[in-house]
Amino acid sequence: MWTPFNFFIGTWKGSGQGQPGNSRVERKYEFVLNGKFIFVQNKSVYEPQEKNPNGEIHEDWGIISYDRARETYIFRQFHIEGFVNQYLLDKIAEDGQSISFVSEEIENISPGWQAKESYRIMGPDEFVEVFELAAPGKGFKNYSESPFYRMGSE
Repeated sequence: MWTPFNFFIGTWKGSGQGQPGNSRVERKYEFVLNGKFIFVQNKSVYEPQEKNPNGEIHEDWGIISYDRARETYIFRQFHIEGFVNQYLLDKIAEDGQSISFVSEEIENISPGWQAKESYRIMGPDEFVEVFELAAPGKGFKNYSESPFYRMGSE
């Protein structure tokens, strides 16, 4: 069941670039509750910079589950700012090297917004995450892009 996601299990670090500025990122993926779920813990640290003069620390936690009734993966993401994104699997590339989720619901934001998370595997110890947002009635626009490297592999 978890074959498409086994690659991600472990601890990762990297950097992020995007609308809020540049960041240092840390992430951990682990199986929890007898392997029924994948828990994702993320932290991004934005130092003060022109795009973000006060800097900030962003944290989010996520749970990936498999919904047997819908026969698809669900990714629920809880953000320190109060947003809760519930994503449905959008697609897994035939070669397994990319995965994307598109939101079906976002709590605590104006109606009509959508989010998309995409992961592209670049090598045995590297992937790139692209996070996109779409305002109501608009197409997705890149919000941030973050390359990640497995801890201990650099």
